[in-house]
Amino acid sequence: MVNLNQEEISLLNKQFEPAHPAKVLEWVSTNFRIGDIAMATGFGAEGVVIVDMIASVNKGIPIFYLDTDVLFPETYVLRDRLEEKYGIRLIRYATPISLEQQAKLHGANLWESNPDLCCNIRKVEPLREALKNYFGWITAVRREQSPGRSNAGLVEWDKRFNLLKINPLAGWTKKEVWKYIVDHEVPYNPLYDSGYASIGCTHCTTPVAAGEDDRAGRWRGFQKKECGLHVIDPQNREERPNA
Repeated sequence: MVNLNQEEISLLNKQFEPAHPAKVLEWVSTNFRIGDIAMATGFGAEGVVIVDMIASVNKGIPIFYLDTDVLFPETYVLRDRLEEKYGIRLIRYATPISLEQQAKLHGANLWESNPDLCCNIRKVEPLREALKNYFGWITAVRREQSPGRSNAGLVEWDKRFNLLKINPLAGWTKKEVWKYIVDHEVPYNPLYDSGYASIGCTHCTTPVAAGEDDRAGRWRGFQKKECGLHVIDPQNREERPNA
C-alpha cells in the first residue's frame, strides 16, 4: 500500500491536473495491490465513464454500489448492462434495515420528513461499512457539479472516512463526460434523456428544468444537495496525518 503525506498528495495533484483521468487510474493500478482501493458508483454519467476506464486499465479494481432498495428500475437495468458489457461483477452494499423496519423506527416516508436521516441509514452507513475493507476509494466527483465539490482534488485525504480518495474526473466538464460516453459507446441511464441531470433514489429525484443546476432535481423542497457521501473541506482538502 502507498502511504502518502500531505506534500506527496499535493505533488500528485499538480502532476495529474493536466493528465487524462485514465492516467490517474493507471497510477492506482500500478501503486496499489488489487483490493486495496475500490471504486464506488451511483451509476451516473460520470460513474459509467470511470467504469469504462477501469475496464481498460485494470478489471481487477473492485467496483461497488450502494443499493438503497429504492433506486430507479432503469438504474438496476444499467447495472446489469455494465456487468455484461465489461465482464465484471459489481459488489452490492446495503443497509440491513428494510424499508418496512425503517418506517416502524422513524415513520413512513422518512425521505419526506428527514431526508438526511434517510440518507444516513441507506447510504452513509453502508458506505462506511464498505470502506472498512479498503485503504482508498475512487469516486466520480467533479468540481463543476456543485459549489460543495468545487475544491475537490484529484487525490485527497478523506477525513470523514479516514482513507485516500481518488477523483479522476474532478477537472472534467459535463461536456467532456458526455463526449466520452458517445465516443466510447458507454451504456448510460436513459433517464438522462428524459430531463434528469443527477439520478439518485426514486422518491428524491426529479427532472430539472432548463437553466437549473444539475443537482436541483435532488431533494426538492429541502436545503439539501448532498446525500452525505462526499463532504469536501474547502479550507484544506489535502490534510491528513503525516506518513
